[in-house]
Amino acid sequence: MSERNQADNQLDQTAGYESALDTEQVEAKSNITITESAQGYLADLLSKQDTDGIGVRIFVEHPGTPRAECCMAYNQPGEEDSADLRFTYENFSAFIEAASVPYLEDAVIDYNKDRFGGQLTFRAPNSKVPKVGADASVEERINYVLQSEINPGLAAHGGDVQLLELIDEEGIGLTAVLKFGGGCQGCSAVDMTLRQGVEVQLKQQIPELTQVVDETDHTRTENAYYK
Repeated sequence: MSERNQADNQLDQTAGYESALDTEQVEAKSNITITESAQGYLADLLSKQDTDGIGVRIFVEHPGTPRAECCMAYNQPGEEDSADLRFTYENFSAFIEAASVPYLEDAVIDYNKDRFGGQLTFRAPNSKVPKVGADASVEERINYVLQSEINPGLAAHGGDVQLLELIDEEGIGLTAVLKFGGGCQGCSAVDMTLRQGVEVQLKQQIPELTQVVDETDHTRTENAYYK
C-alpha cells in the first residue's frame, strides 16, 4: 500500500510517495527516483534551515512488514552513515540508508503543486514486501508469500492475513498459525479463502509446511466483506 501526506517543513514526517533518481550513479545501485519538482521543493526547504551542507536521509522503518513506513529526515553534516548511498543534486545531497535500498525499489518521490500550496509524495510499493534469499527461514518465506502474493489479492476485499506463529509439533509437523483482518475477519467466505487459496499457495511454495490454521476471532463481523 501507499501513503500520501501534506508536505510541510518537517521532513522527519512519514509520507507516502514514489521516487526515482535520474543519475547514472543511482541507476547503478538503486532505482529510487526524486523527480525534478521534488528536487526543487527539497532544495528550497533545505535552504531555509540556514545550515551549510544539510541534506536529506531516506529510509524505511520496519521494512518488509505490514508496518513499513517510508521516511525522510534532515541530515545534518556528518550525520550520514558511511554505508549510505549518496546522491548529489545541484543544491543538496540525499543519503539512502543501505539497509533500506532493497525495499525502495521502484520508489518515487514527487512534488505536485495544488491550490493549497503543494504536496510531497513518497510511494514505495516494495517497502512492505520482505526480501528473502536462499538461506531464508521458513517464517521469512511464509511472510514473503503472504505479503507479495496473497495479501495483494485479499486487499481487493479490504482484507489481509498475517502469520502469528509457527508451531513444530511431534507427530503433526510444522503448522502456520494465521490471523485474518479487515474485510476477511468474520467473512462468511473466509474458510474457503483459507483452504482453497491461502493454504494451497503456502504449501505449494513451502513444502516443509504440513498444515495451516486460522486463529482469527470471526465473531466480529462489522468489517466483513461477506456477511
